[in-house]
Amino acid sequence: MEQMEQLATGYTLIEGPVWDPDRGLLFSDVHDGGVYCISPDGAVSTAVEHRRGIGGMALHEAGGLVVGGRNVAYKGPARESTTVLLERETVADIIGFNDLTTDSAGRIYAGSLGGSPFAAGGISGTGFLHMIDVDGTSRVLSDGVKLTNGLGFSPDGATLYHCDSRSDTIRAYSVNNDGTVGAWRTFAQVGKGVPDGLAVAEDGSIWVAIARGDCVRVWDADGTEREPIACPLHMPTSVCFGGADLRDLYIVTGSEGTDSDHGGTVFRMRVDVPGLPLTPARVRLN
Repeated sequence: MEQMEQLATGYTLIEGPVWDPDRGLLFSDVHDGGVYCISPDGAVSTAVEHRRGIGGMALHEAGGLVVGGRNVAYKGPARESTTVLLERETVADIIGFNDLTTDSAGRIYAGSLGGSPFAAGGISGTGFLHMIDVDGTSRVLSDGVKLTNGLGFSPDGATLYHCDSRSDTIRAYSVNNDGTVGAWRTFAQVGKGVPDGLAVAEDGSIWVAIARGDCVRVWDADGTEREPIACPLHMPTSVCFGGADLRDLYIVTGSEGTDSDHGGTVFRMRVDVPGLPLTPARVRLN
């Protein structure tokens, strides 16, 4: 593996990195708001203004983005205004949605929050795993998630991985043909640090940002752990694969552990295995 390169800094809490082959790396700034884009030549631009609290994003086949936050919504050229795909009122006692991903059919999988992770007393309630089908209908697939974070599918789509940060657990679900899932099982316990965002590689390995752990940890599908990847900052929050060959690993961080409230940084490094390409969401927008 090559040396890690710093691409951009000056953000509060970076989340939701997603690779767009046409534009480059997209990422959100949770506290200050907005979605930003780093083009292949390194230029940084604003892709979505203002919206705060975006913990996860996905491309949509109509162009634009599906974003988390107070709801799951579409923002992009196919609609003049924000199109809500899943309201928080759909399930009682949740305040919004954090990370999300898509499966090969274009369904959206999103985790909901039972309380704010930034509240002084911490989250008191629990959240859920939700699925939005391509026809726009939604359902709850799993419950009892103390602090939902990274989501990603195995290469064959048969397993969904899901980080529960407050439980120090990476869940694994068996996936049915209709997109529903079975009961979850423990794939890994992290121990030191907090399992946050994740990405899955072409060889089936699971790459997890370890917040407050200074690293990215990598597990093979059988649970064997590889050597961790050290991060220059204390608070890596998420990862994604990008570049023309999907062998650029992007690591994004928060400000915690730096000497600034705007110490969130984007890093990039070359890795030996390509990531899995993610299918754009195909959820109906009306």
